[in-house]
Amino acid sequence: MSHKKPECSGAEGEDINESPAKKKRSLDMYRAFAPKEQELLKTYENMESRIRKVLNTTYEKLDHSLSQDNISDEIKYLKNRLLTLKEKSSLDPIYIGLFGSTGAGKSSLFNAIIEQEFFLPVSGNQACTSCTVQVSSSRSKNYEAKIHLLSLQEWKEELKNLVELVRKPREEEEEEEEGEGEDDVGEAVQKLRALYGRDAENRFAEDLLRAKPLVNIPAAKCIRLEGAQAKELSDKLDPYVRCQSDKDEEAPALDEEKAKMRLWPLIKYVEVTIPKSDMIPEGVVFMDVPGTGDYNSKRDEMWKESINKCSVIWIISDIERVLGGKVHEVLLTESIKAYQGGMCNDIALVVTKSDKLHLKEYLRERKEKNKPVETRHDAILERNASVKKKKKKGMKTKLGRILPSDSEILNKADLVYTVSAKDYWREKYITKEESEIPKLREYVRNICLKEKKKLLVDYVTEALSIVLLAENFNSTRDMVDHYQQSGLEGFVEDKIKALEKEIEKCFAQLEQPLNEGVKKAKLSHQDAFDRLLTRDTGYQGFHMTLKAVCQKNGVYASRVFARIDLNGALAQPIYDKIDPTFANIFRIQKGTRASLKPCLDIFQDSVQEKISEVVKKSPVTSDHCKLNFFTEETNIILRTIEREIVKKKMAVYQSLPLSIQSDLKPYYEEAAKIQGPRSCQRMQNIVKENIKKKAEDGMFEKAKEEMKLRLQELKDYIVTKLQTDISTMLKLALSHREELTEKLPDLQEEYQEIEGIHKTLQRKRRS
Repeated sequence: MSHKKPECSGAEGEDINESPAKKKRSLDMYRAFAPKEQELLKTYENMESRIRKVLNTTYEKLDHSLSQDNISDEIKYLKNRLLTLKEKSSLDPIYIGLFGSTGAGKSSLFNAIIEQEFFLPVSGNQACTSCTVQVSSSRSKNYEAKIHLLSLQEWKEELKNLVELVRKPREEEEEEEEGEGEDDVGEAVQKLRALYGRDAENRFAEDLLRAKPLVNIPAAKCIRLEGAQAKELSDKLDPYVRCQSDKDEEAPALDEEKAKMRLWPLIKYVEVTIPKSDMIPEGVVFMDVPGTGDYNSKRDEMWKESINKCSVIWIISDIERVLGGKVHEVLLTESIKAYQGGMCNDIALVVTKSDKLHLKEYLRERKEKNKPVETRHDAILERNASVKKKKKKGMKTKLGRILPSDSEILNKADLVYTVSAKDYWREKYITKEESEIPKLREYVRNICLKEKKKLLVDYVTEALSIVLLAENFNSTRDMVDHYQQSGLEGFVEDKIKALEKEIEKCFAQLEQPLNEGVKKAKLSHQDAFDRLLTRDTGYQGFHMTLKAVCQKNGVYASRVFARIDLNGALAQPIYDKIDPTFANIFRIQKGTRASLKPCLDIFQDSVQEKISEVVKKSPVTSDHCKLNFFTEETNIILRTIEREIVKKKMAVYQSLPLSIQSDLKPYYEEAAKIQGPRSCQRMQNIVKENIKKKAEDGMFEKAKEEMKLRLQELKDYIVTKLQTDISTMLKLALSHREELTEKLPDLQEEYQEIEGIHKTLQRKRRS
């Protein structure tokens, strides 16, 4: 049966029938990129468009050729796979997280990157963003925002915890020092007053829940905003995301704008989309995340989820804090954990406000007196270079303790950026280029290009595989007999069993460091507790922090003491021992047989080699299409498994503190209920004594076994997935149905079209 040949396309993927208007629209999508990058992305887009057309044609031919009555399972699978693939997005979102303490300049940095100076709220002297804000570009003409609110049940839980946190019996007021909890409790007080007015912190939770709030709380869980211009949406968004003061707490919010400003305690997170941008590539999602977590359980979960799903993490710290503060070190530790156990594959330290420099002080304190510096411009650049050198060395040292020496991140040219959003706009002391905002944009573009190319290759490979299957669906009886007699299925089963043993050996490398880590944790748990939950200089401002730690089962984002994670601190000695081995096992780059990926690669190569051998001996001389299908399909199966391993290793890595938290949960809850005289010491004693007791009872050994169980589950997933998918592949490729012989459509042209695109992509990858 002859078919109309697909439209011709240029050798590099250009659709010669594309209209000038469509071409202009496509280039508009990539306006954030340089001209050469735009042309490359346009080529990728045309390739993807052609692939989708071929998949549509293939699906329609099968649909028209085959009866819908008594359709076989194999044909159902084929059609479903085609349908899923032709609707599949070829680019997953690329999340870039901006993590830093409040007031570090994250919003100003983001505004400069998107070329909108006051899009997110900024202030010269205080923190402004009160919740996580996600920003991405879209094909919409308008600026849009979705404000996601806590549910009623989530707010009830939060309200109860807030009241418990801020209320103190009279005896405690007498024993605690003046100024107790001013920062940690202050935010809780502001939240209560925002919704219920002055003195709300002195009322019971049940009373507040019955009371009428000062503002009408929306019934919907999401508020939608829209604006034709950036300023219009920014003005609408500002009341919701700006950190509010506690002024005007007594009166009900009669004014609509004041009413919006009172809703901030209920906001979980905000999603903003802007029209296609000259600065943000489509598919990139920036996440402006305030502080080091949140007291609210749901927002703190979002904080952790945000870190874990980010492909790239930018640790934001201003120039003054980065030289003496500790928050960015806490965030670096959290980022390294995400690199080990999450989706993160790149980390950078972004030092903001680099224009802040007192020239006389700098000249007096600088060490290199032999090099003359006369202007503020030269002093800023010199200090920037010094900060980069010092912080890059520190980051590489910290990363080097954990990661293999040939890890991509350790060999990056730039680990630290020194930026000035203020001077990007005014160019008073340094130029736009020297502000390094353009450099960060280039960083984002490069990530986007790399990811787009990788995912397109995967998409084209899968399309080639499924069209190969459709073109060569029905095998002859002789061919089926040949494959059944070749011993291919038995060979694959044996190789899967051999792979299972190799994975067990690979994971067994963790046994010794786990044991050593458990021993170390049992000896150092008191040090971990003392470091986090005792104070040498009195307990001013700490009583309520300790209560919050207990309320939150050992993890609390304190405004004073940064992020307190007692469970993580107790598990840290184990991490110190296992981290290098864990990183080597799950490394992305090819390594030795001690890594998981080479084990999978060896399995893949041996199976494909055996298939090639069997195909060459086939009685059907034109059976090369079957070989191509087997090759591409095994590539897809292994790539799918590798992607899932990246996701599932998170559960493995995070199992240690979660197991410890589960063991200590009853004692955290007991301590959180303590009131009356000496309650701070009594809370400490309950937690400390029970940590010691649980350590003696095998808490750390249990955490070790929990990690081993997660590794076992990961191994079982890999083995089961291979057994199922390869069995399905062989069954589909070697199906024989006499009744289909005359009905299956000719898909040779579709196959040739995709094969041509596939070869073009392979050439581009090599070049």
